[in-house]
Amino acid sequence: MTTRTCQLYLISPLDVGGDFPARLEEALSAAPVAAFQFRVKGVDQHEAARLAEPLQAICAAHETAFIVNDDMALARRLRADGVHLGQGDGDPKEARRLLGPDAQIGVTCHASRHLAMEAGEAGADYVAFGAFFPTTTKAVEHHADPEILTWWQGLFELPCVAIGGITPANAGELVDAGADFLAVSGAVWNHEGGPAAAVRAFAAVLEGQPAG
Repeated sequence: MTTRTCQLYLISPLDVGGDFPARLEEALSAAPVAAFQFRVKGVDQHEAARLAEPLQAICAAHETAFIVNDDMALARRLRADGVHLGQGDGDPKEARRLLGPDAQIGVTCHASRHLAMEAGEAGADYVAFGAFFPTTTKAVEHHADPEILTWWQGLFELPCVAIGGITPANAGELVDAGADFLAVSGAVWNHEGGPAAAVRAFAAVLEGQPAG
């Protein structure tokens, strides 16, 4: 995840059972998706691993990085491509020790320049800023301004991810500001036309933008 062309970073809904593997296949078949974050809550590691197995295979088939949310131990068990750490979910240095030199390690930095610089110094592979827009995916305590993306791009090589309420209608603003990745969830899984239509809509926005 090093290119300066903005790419899509898909985050799972909390319910990834039932027909979700088919919906993920539909989404990843529609247009290129750089990464998929496996985000489940309130299940034990054994159940999480069972749910992850088919999704990880789908991601591998589409050359989409499979990233585990919050849980370094689960990421190690699954031999996932990486882990995404919220503030309080662990140290990037510990994640690197557990997961090895090739793992993609991301860190949530909210709207904080200080947290982002700390994450970079600790060895993160990308930093995530947000929320930029209102979202129903999770409770939002931190609101970021697109200017933080421009600031980051002007000073650092490390990729940055924009997250929070992003839709095809407002994505262009974040691409223009300097986002390397757009992390999206509800705008894809709740799209009235289905996940493939949503991914194609995002792809059209990204393809219409010059590389940052």
